[in-house]
Order: sequence, then structure tokens, then C-alpha cells
Amino acid sequence: MKRRDFLRASLPAAVLPTVINGFSLKSFAADSPLAKLLGTGTDNDHVLVIVQLQGGNDGLNMVIPIDAYSNYLNARSNIAIVQNRILSLDGNTKTGLHPAMTGLQTMYNEGKLGIVQSVGYPQPNFSHFRATDIWMSASNSNQVLVNGWGGRYLDYEYPNFPTGYPNSSMPDPLGIQIGSVTSLVFQGPGMSMGMSISNPTSFYNLLSGIEDAAPNTLAGKELKFVRQVAKQTSQYSNVIKNAALAVTQQSAYPANNSLADQLKIVARLVKGGLKTKIYMVSYGGFDTHSLQANAADTATGNHANLLKNVSDAIKAFQDDLKFLGVENRVMGLTFSEFGRRIKSNSSSGTDHGSAAPLFVFGSNANQMVHGTNPAIPANATTNDNIPMQYDFRSIYASMLQDWLCVKNNDLQQIMLQNFQNIPIVKTSACNPAIPNTSGLTLIDNYPNPFTQSTTIRFTTSGGHTLIQIMNTLGQVIATPVDREYPTAGTYSIPWDSQYLGTGVYYARFQNGAVQQVRTMMKVK
Repeated sequence: MKRRDFLRASLPAAVLPTVINGFSLKSFAADSPLAKLLGTGTDNDHVLVIVQLQGGNDGLNMVIPIDAYSNYLNARSNIAIVQNRILSLDGNTKTGLHPAMTGLQTMYNEGKLGIVQSVGYPQPNFSHFRATDIWMSASNSNQVLVNGWGGRYLDYEYPNFPTGYPNSSMPDPLGIQIGSVTSLVFQGPGMSMGMSISNPTSFYNLLSGIEDAAPNTLAGKELKFVRQVAKQTSQYSNVIKNAALAVTQQSAYPANNSLADQLKIVARLVKGGLKTKIYMVSYGGFDTHSLQANAADTATGNHANLLKNVSDAIKAFQDDLKFLGVENRVMGLTFSEFGRRIKSNSSSGTDHGSAAPLFVFGSNANQMVHGTNPAIPANATTNDNIPMQYDFRSIYASMLQDWLCVKNNDLQQIMLQNFQNIPIVKTSACNPAIPNTSGLTLIDNYPNPFTQSTTIRFTTSGGHTLIQIMNTLGQVIATPVDREYPTAGTYSIPWDSQYLGTGVYYARFQNGAVQQVRTMMKVK
């Protein structure tokens, strides 16, 4: 038997998942000299909050391309937001937000929100379940991983877990999810590195000492006994309760908003002193195949209500963090398993798509729109997708490196590949400034349009350089460049497209922290 397997097999019963008043958690072995010798934990108090938008959010109606408004309107006239209703962003005349998102508009204008355009991955998958697994595991679309990117990070940060935990260096849960089941995000190489709070009601029942009623049956009596043992053996229940009870006042949150209810708990636990590094919350309903917007007023309807709740909840959370004096410790990001198609359907809805924007929020977020507005064809078809500008794993890698301060060599072990760094975090958090290349043309091709072959010209600063060719479905169909360049310079490569049909293609250039997408046209 391997030593790690032996240690797992010989841990006390408290290692097993337990439930206290509907409050689902895992508890682990006591303080040990081994854990102290490991010196676990990066020396910072930074916290990351992940907000999952379940169902596949329509990013094109959330972050609206004002500079391509006529094509946007033409593609989705039955759900498009009227141009004079779009919320403006300070210093940016090309991009705006859905009218329901006044909270996030204020956060952007206050310098506490960043927007990353067209986030996706090569070969997108349009299944809710598989796409969610891809985002949570940070895998390639043709690769199945049984652990999550957050779990791999926590395994790096707190090695040998659960042996010797909790301990004086890390007395608290490593990761917490508000939800009945701990997701794949927290699954480490050997076991789950996180715990779940089943729902806000159960959380407050725990604080009040209220126990969910058990039936007056033999099974009910056994359930009461299991709960009693769980209370006696669980080593994390008290630290969570003590952290929560240490906070007696919070700023206001919107009512009837389940995402706000979850984020309120997160703020309370952060202020209460938990050293937990990652929190995850979720909010569903984004699979808007029909009746996405009201015909009489497209700024209202199902999707508008969802976006309003997300915006209001995150704004209340940020205000509460400031009120509690912990604003500078917390950053958050949103994600959804995929976006929606460019063209709306006849049911006033949108179908499963590929790339979409996401938000990075917090007082340390870099206030800017990363990337350019997505290219929208003048006559979009039902198959047209938004081409990827940023690989979603670059968002994770950048957050790990620039917020949670993971070293570069370790970062590649966690993320399994080398992904570009994106300046989503203010440079003061961990790393030096990243050069600003906005306004520069880093990739082009000539001739354009072309009939069979074209020459792609690009300017690299040296180091790892990547060029991917994508079709209108958002799929990567060729990778003409994927190599290290020892010196900076401008280079040219031929690209032969004889095996492809006529139409629009996209060349995506990536070099370190920067990327650009070039539209190419193949004609007869």
C-alpha cells in the first residue's frame, strides 16, 4: 500500500463527508508537526470568488458592441437592445452594458470592474454538462480530467492534504462553495479540496443552533444520532460559526436575489477571519432558447431579470466588502459554460454558442475592456459564432499568477499548459507592469481577400508566440505558429487554405500578455 493511501485509510471517521443541519462539509485530521514543517500557504491574504452563471449566458446582449451596432441589430432584431438604452462606460465609446446592469456600470466607472471580450477555447463544446466540466477542470475539449483547476491550485498551496489539516498555519477550509455539492472546480488530484454550504437557510440555521426536523421513525432516530456525532467530530463547523458570528453588521443586499444571498455569506466569512482562498457561488437560468426578451421592450424580460440580479448582487457584495474593511483582499470573476449564437432564433431567444465576455471585479481589477468587440458579419447566419480572443484558461492562469501570486514554474504544473498572462489585475498585486500595445497592429495578412493562399505577418516581442486560424463556428482549424522566438521582430509565414471553402476566417495572434484577432476573407 502506498503511504498516501495508507494515511487516507487510517484517518479517523471525521474525514468522511458530514452534514450538520443541512450544512454539508468535510472535516479533517487534527494539527500535526508534519503540516507545520511543510510551511504551507503563499504569504498573502488574497481571496478569489468565482461566480458561475449556469446555462450559457448570452454575452452579446450583456456586453454590447456599440461600434458594430448595425450588424448587431441586423443579426438579432427581435431581441436587440435599443441603442439609446445601452449603458455607457467611462472612457469607452465602443462598448456598453445591458440597461439592467446599472450596478456593474457604476463599478466599472469607479475602477472596480474589468471586462474580457470573447472568452472561449479551441473546439468549443455545446453540451451544458461537458462544457461545464471543461471550464471547471481547465481541460482541452478532447481531454477528460477528473480534477479541477482550483483543486490543483489548492493541492499545490496545501500539499499532503488532508493529512495534518486543520493546523495552526491553515485552520480553516481551503475552499468553500455555496451549494449542495462541491463542484469539480475544487476536486484535487486525490480528493476534494473544498467543502459545501448547502444553502443560505442552512447556514443561518447553523449559526442559530436550529436543527432540521428528523422524522419520528427508526431512520429518523439514526439521522439524529449521525448529526450528533457529526457535531462532535467536525473540526470546521466551529471555525465557520465563529467567523460568521464575529460579524454583527453588514451593508444592504437586494431582497429575493439568491446570488446576493450567497455573496452575503462569503463577505461575512471573509470579514470573520477565515483564511479560505477560494469561494464559489452559482446562479442559474441562462439557457434562454426562447422568450429571452419582451417583444414590446427588449431591455426587459427573462434575460434582463437575470442580468439585473447578477449586477445588483455583485455591486452589493463589493459595497459590503468596502463597508467591512476587506475590499482590498477580494477579487472575483464570472463564467458561464458557453455563450450564445450571434443570430437570434425565431422564438425570441438564442441558441448555444461559443465565446462570450466575462467580468473581473474588485478594487484590484484593472478597469478596461480587454480585447476588441467581437466581429459580427453583416449578414449573420444561424451557424455563426463569436471567434475566441482569449482562452478561458488564460483568465485562470492570470488570476493565479497576479492575484494569488503563484510562481510561473508552479503555474504551468497547475494549469498543465503555458497560457498567456492577461493584465486583469492591477500590477501592484504581485507582478510588474505589462506593456500596453493597444493601437498597434500585431497581425495582418496580404492579400486580403485571397483566393487560396495568403501571407500572415506578425510582430512578436519574443518568447512564446501562437497563431490560430478559426472558422465562423469558433473552432480552431489550424495552428500555423506555436513556438518560442528568441528575439523580438516582425515575421511572415505563408498560409495555404486550398482545403477550405470560401468565407470568413479569423487569425488569432497571442504573444505573452497580448493578443489580437484579424478577420480574413477567402473568395473564389
